[in-house]
Amino acid sequence: MNNIPPLRLENLSRHFSQGGRRIDVLNQANLELYSGQMTALVGPSGAGKTTLLNLAGLLEVPDEGEVIIAGQNTSGLSERRRTLLRKKHIGLVFQFHRLFAEFSALENIVIPQMIGGLKRKTAEERAEALLAMVGLSDRLHHRPGLLSGGEQQRVAIARSVANAPDILLADEPTGNLDPQTADSVFQALEKIVTGTQTAALIVTHNLQLADRMHRRLAIQNGQVAEIG
Repeated sequence: MNNIPPLRLENLSRHFSQGGRRIDVLNQANLELYSGQMTALVGPSGAGKTTLLNLAGLLEVPDEGEVIIAGQNTSGLSERRRTLLRKKHIGLVFQFHRLFAEFSALENIVIPQMIGGLKRKTAEERAEALLAMVGLSDRLHHRPGLLSGGEQQRVAIARSVANAPDILLADEPTGNLDPQTADSVFQALEKIVTGTQTAALIVTHNLQLADRMHRRLAIQNGQVAEIG
């Protein structure tokens, strides 16, 4: 059995300059994510949640510390190697779905798999299974413009795990949805995480949804602290 956490952040620091002064957003922050577990990251705007997510997703480089993906230290890797690691191990979900408007729900999930090297038939079978998991079996061939906001976000969640990543990083995935729709999207996210045994880190301002996850974390004084 592999006990290596899919994601480990060790002594992570990130600072920015603003108006001639240094702002420390993260200061020696540590975090581990575990397979099949949903972890909420909560806190006020400006606390560093999105910065931490970007570092974990290899979209930014820390000033100090290490981002370890599936046991591999990413420090010093070229941008090409970081991109390859991100494609293989990390799925990303944003507040806005970013679907391809000209393609159907099914095609939006098939395309990244085919880019990754899968045959179309295999990619379609997996896409259908993922869309069924999020309750959209009857909307396979609808383009995003014919889907509701919640349905579009569920397609985006299914697409994020199309290539079977170890890690799912979501930045306010229900942030622009009404409470009922947010709940349905959360349920879809929960099914995906448990069904695919992905390790998920979800930034949210919705404390009710955060309370339903396995763990709740917050950034306090630049460090990650477990709460609740």
